[in-house]
Amino acid sequence: MESKTVTGELSPAPTSLKAWFVLGMLCLVYVLNFLDRQLLSILAKPIQDSLGVTDGQLGLIGGLYFALFYCLISIPVGWLADRTNRVRVLAFACALWSAATVACGMAASYPQLVAARMAVGVGEAGGVPPSYAIISDYFPPGRRGTALGLFNLGPPIGQALGVAFGASIAAAFSWRLAFISLGAVGVFTALAVLLFVREPRRGGLDRVQAPADPRVDGFWPTVRMFFSHPALALAAAGGGVTQIVTYGAGNFTTLLLIREKGMTLQDIALWYALVVAVGMGGGIFVSGRAIDYFTRRSKAAYAWLPALTLTLAVPFFIAFVWAPTWPLALALLLGPTFLNYFYLSSAVALVQEEVAPRQRVLSGALLLLVMNLTGMGIGPTLVGAVSDWLRPTHPEHSLQVAFYGLLPFYALAIGLFLWLARVLRREQAGAAA
Repeated sequence: MESKTVTGELSPAPTSLKAWFVLGMLCLVYVLNFLDRQLLSILAKPIQDSLGVTDGQLGLIGGLYFALFYCLISIPVGWLADRTNRVRVLAFACALWSAATVACGMAASYPQLVAARMAVGVGEAGGVPPSYAIISDYFPPGRRGTALGLFNLGPPIGQALGVAFGASIAAAFSWRLAFISLGAVGVFTALAVLLFVREPRRGGLDRVQAPADPRVDGFWPTVRMFFSHPALALAAAGGGVTQIVTYGAGNFTTLLLIREKGMTLQDIALWYALVVAVGMGGGIFVSGRAIDYFTRRSKAAYAWLPALTLTLAVPFFIAFVWAPTWPLALALLLGPTFLNYFYLSSAVALVQEEVAPRQRVLSGALLLLVMNLTGMGIGPTLVGAVSDWLRPTHPEHSLQVAFYGLLPFYALAIGLFLWLARVLRREQAGAAA
């Protein structure tokens, strides 16, 4: 049900408590998804000391190797979830990546760690796309930006908890116990999802109910639709280039703070965790509310909001990398961690609004394919390789110099989002005409 506002526009009806409960459960799964994914970067220094891993090898295992499995598996999983029970797919995926996280803690060599991380990638491929579609069927248009914004608090909460608990456990006991204990939590969470989350009716809250049509809703028709739709393709490209910055920097920030700015694991567990929780969490929460507010007036807000916030993030990023002490570096890092992530809720909400209900999981998977294969595949791999290459000439600050290499990607991402804003204005003008 929808009601009229004083301006005559439709406003969404109040959302049920059941929907908020489901959103909370899915957010918990996303927290564990990102927590398990980020443990490698958080515990990079003790892993390097234990297994003799270089920056370049860390970049590959957290970047290209992981991205190939995570992204390519997400497509068949998305297609399967669009045609089966999405909640069961999500629960199985959560159990798989959590068990693989436990295996990471048991790895005795770099190849074993690589194999375990690939299994984590396979499991996590089934986590986010089904969740996007489930949320879109529990929340009506006009509330999805806020709901997806709250769901996308999973990464900052997961990273903050990973920093706090992962670094604390590693400092007190070992990095292996951090992987094993946090992975075990995920196995029990998967069982809770299976027991307490119910599959919603597909498209039940959409304003226009379209009948299923295999000629339109099938695998290849959905793929062709996604990549031939200028707005969807640009949103994916802009998000992918942005993730080169966020994953490239994120996978090595802990190592930079410890090795080149003098932090300890105990410092990381407290102060860096607070920066991630306040900065990244605040940015993603505000972005969801801002998207719902501004897109009621102009569809182009899906694009100009990320362009604006990325532009504002650049000077803070440069200053963070330059900062000679870790307290100053952390203070400056609040800027990029708040401003870098407006693209995420924007891109997800745009895709979920633009496609048919039976195309949502696969379209979400295609969005993640482009964003993560680009960002996760290139970002950490590039930063790690550049750091190794610069080590002979810049032995004390090779990682710092490698971070500066991410600046051109800021400029490219801003340009792509400005292009998307132009496309969305043209589409909105054409629809009005």
